Amino acid sequence: MSPRPPLDPAAAAEAGRPVALSERVVRLTAPNPGMMTGPGTNSYLVGGPGTGTTGLVVVDPGPDDEGHVRALADLGEGRIRWIVVTHTHPDHSPGAAPLAALTGAEVLGFGARDGFEPDRAVSDGFTLAGDGFSLRALHTPGHASNHLCWLLAEERMLFSGDHVMGGSTVVISPPDGDMARYLDSLRRLLVLEPPLATIAPGHGPLLVDPAATVDDVIAHRLEREAGVVGALRRAGRATVDELLPDVYADVRHELLPVARFSLWAHLRKLVDDGRARSTDPDDIAASWAAAP
Repeated sequence: MSPRPPLDPAAAAEAGRPVALSERVVRLTAPNPGMMTGPGTNSYLVGGPGTGTTGLVVVDPGPDDEGHVRALADLGEGRIRWIVVTHTHPDHSPGAAPLAALTGAEVLGFGARDGFEPDRAVSDGFTLAGDGFSLRALHTPGHASNHLCWLLAEERMLFSGDHVMGGSTVVISPPDGDMARYLDSLRRLLVLEPPLATIAPGHGPLLVDPAATVDDVIAHRLEREAGVVGALRRAGRATVDELLPDVYADVRHELLPVARFSLWAHLRKLVDDGRARSTDPDDIAASWAAAP
């Protein structure tokens, strides 16, 4: 990757500004800021140390934005050999096809879905070995059933997509999103050996204390779950929309339409745990009650 951007791992994610997070990793943030994407989707170029590196990989090419895709190709200077995605949501994977058309790179992901068509479908444990680096796929369902994190072994850096993000809470939207699987996938990160050194999220800055970050996410979800149980007991029986103002009283009003899906995910988990009952857990409009 030449000319090499300045090394600044503490830099904020800023659309259009390439930043070297390490000797192997450059981040380029897409120009798609918003309520759910923060400053924009982070794309990462990964390669071995040194300016002569051949065989680069792009992690999450982002949206199908012509300027962003061209900027990634220019940063790669003809050396992008692979494109890998964390999941097929519209802010992460649509840039894969146009970037592959520009570079001839092979596209890898969990499988075909949502208009995404990988050249090679990969799953948990798959390792992509390049010149001076190796990326291992970790299947981390929860936010999406096809979500993969990618672990850069040489630096113990995890490209987390939307599994762990900086400064915001991940939306869990059933039926593809699953709260129990999400928590299990988070706990998996805490027992990796060797432990993670950093997390490079799909949105926001580099996270430099992975264990504390993941612990905080788990604690927040369990605290919210306890709040759901309390709201159910106070209501007796209620729908998601009736519970929403109580459970998410601390959330800005404009975020409530999104929060209702995570509330549904919490309720479905409570039913599976035997702590709640529902007329139909697969229906967001169903009614819910605490288990006796």
